[in-house]
Amino acid sequence: QVQLVESGGGLVQPGGSLRLSCATSGTIFSRSTMGWYRQAPGKERELVAKINTGVTTDYVDSVKGRFTISRDNAKNTVYLQMNSLKPDDTAVYYCYARPPWKNYNFWGQGTQVTVSS
Repeated sequence: QVQLVESGGGLVQPGGSLRLSCATSGTIFSRSTMGWYRQAPGKERELVAKINTGVTTDYVDSVKGRFTISRDNAKNTVYLQMNSLKPDDTAVYYCYARPPWKNYNFWGQGTQVTVSS
């Protein structure tokens, strides 16, 4: 059973920052593309950011320049640093891992991010 354990969500004021973390096993982490999706109420789940096993990253246009995804291979952890947060960033954020030998993602349990004054 593959587990992805997320942390770091919460309530923050507009303009504030949060850092999400997602840890998994070393076997999965070292060989997988890792990333974050989010889902706001009444909206479809969207890919926010991803990072491959190297340093190549990709972001949805709405977060470019504000969010940064990174991975720490020693800790088997992927991070999403979120700055200049906006109310539109409010959503449940889900971490995922996509190993090359699978045609589907492994998912974390989700963590709530609420941006509100």
